[in-house]
Parts: sequence; C-alpha cells; structure tokens
Amino acid sequence: MKRIYGSMLAFFCLLVMTACRQESLDGENVYQVYYVSNSETKVEMHAHEMQTYDTKDQLQELVDCLSANPEKLEYKAPFGMGFQVLDMKLEEGNLLIDVDAAYKELPAMTEVLVRAAVVRTLTQLPDVKLVMITVEGNQLYDKNGNTVSWMSADQFIDNDGNEINTYELARVRLYFAGESGADLIEAVREKHYSTNVLMERFVVEELIAGPSGQIEGLFPSINPNTKIINVMTKDGICYVNLDENFLTVVNNVSTDVSIYSIVNSLVELSNINKVQILINGEVPSSFSSSTFERNLDIVTTLEN
Repeated sequence: MKRIYGSMLAFFCLLVMTACRQESLDGENVYQVYYVSNSETKVEMHAHEMQTYDTKDQLQELVDCLSANPEKLEYKAPFGMGFQVLDMKLEEGNLLIDVDAAYKELPAMTEVLVRAAVVRTLTQLPDVKLVMITVEGNQLYDKNGNTVSWMSADQFIDNDGNEINTYELARVRLYFAGESGADLIEAVREKHYSTNVLMERFVVEELIAGPSGQIEGLFPSINPNTKIINVMTKDGICYVNLDENFLTVVNNVSTDVSIYSIVNSLVELSNINKVQILINGEVPSSFSSSTFERNLDIVTTLEN
C-alpha cells in the first residue's frame, strides 16, 4: 500500500490565501472548496483553480485551502477552527485524517459541517474515494454515540443548481421497515442538502435511498426504483406524486408499511399534518384512504 504522506501539516497563510482565491472559474483543473459559514449553520462552495496536477501535490493544495481563512470573512476554513491536523495517510483511495483532541470541542452541528466541507472538497480528487477522521488515533463518534467511519461525497447532498450553492444541515426522523416487513422503526438522519430542494422532497428522497447501513435492523420500506414526480405542501397536506414502481413491494414490506413510512416521516415536519400519496397523479383504488394521518401503531423499536 502506498502512503502519500504522513507529516505534520504547515500553515503558510499568506501563500495559501493567494493561491485559494474564490473566483468565477471555468476549466479542467477547477475544483470546489467548501467552507463553513461564519454563523456555523451551513457550508458553501467556491471555485478554486488548482496550480498543481500530481495527486500528492493537489491533495496538499486543497488541504492548504481548507486551512486558510477565505478572503470572504463570512466563511471559515474547516481546518482553521481551533484544532490541528496531526497526520494524513492516503492508501488505495482511503484518506485517513488524524486530528488533535481540540476537535472534540467543536459544537455538534459545527463538527458535522466541518466533516461535510472536508469530505466534499477532498473526494473530488480521483484518487480519494473515502475519508475518515480520527482523534489522536482514536475512533470518532457523533453526538448520538454512533461510529463515524469512512465517509463518501454521497453522504452529503450535492447541489443541482448552478446559481444557488448553499447547503444546510438537516436532521430528520425517518421511518424504515423492520426485518419482518410488518412494522416501522424510527431512525434519525443528519445530512446536508441544497437549499433549493424542498425539505419534503428531501425526506422522500432519503426514504427511497433506504437505510444508511450504520444501524443494523433497518430495511428499505420503499422500492428503490421509485421515481418522484412531484412533492408539494398546501394547507398542511403534503401531496407526494410517485411513479408506479412504488406499488411493487420489496422485502415483504406491505403497501401500508410503505405508505406510513412516508406519512410518519413527513408528519414529523412542523408544516405537515396529513399526506396524500398519488401514483402518476391519481389515488390508487387499492389504497385504504385518499389522505393519511400519522400511524404509530405499526412503529416499534429495535431489539438490543
């Protein structure tokens, strides 16, 4: 296994600030550098024209950008927020970043944003597929006590727009199927999403994507081939229009469980009281109701 480098990072502030100007750039060697907002509530990307081409040099160049305060003072450099990067190793596409104990002092939301900015920036390099952060050689845990292992860019929602490049942290309650397919189990998911995506659509997209795999005992509640036609909310009712793939069940999950997976998850949002699910614009005759309310009777908990 080949190691790119494992030395202590140095911060050449003047040089880095010059090299990491945020501009409107086009070209083959242009990458996006992600910064944390001054309010520490979101991340935003800025174009950076790379001065190097070798993997090792490009990795160092992006790390330098992540380490120096950007020219726009409303954003903060992820690696310049009170902790030190002790070591970095790149082996077969896996980039391990070791930081000092000060990293654990970051507020929970800020820490997630730092991870989002670092992962989305560094995984743009073709030779970096996954990133993991450790604290003085020890495993990192999130605020819920879950292990934070290898992270990919897919764990942080990308922005589809060309003009609105703002990301915010979403913390949503999702309901996935249990092993039997006859009940639902609640799970909390934290993820970044583009602010040009409706929160309602984000929730449905995450349900279709299925469980993350970090929690055992959760299974997909919706056919992953399901396509979203439209999602909108009016007068407290969320209208979810899906294609016909939704009606094809997976893993012995009943249609009712699939329905209430969506309903219970959406009703967790403060602006939604009821949900109507449409298939290609119509309410199927097989549905027990045209509009659904929260149903906690089929919700259970994971057995230890």
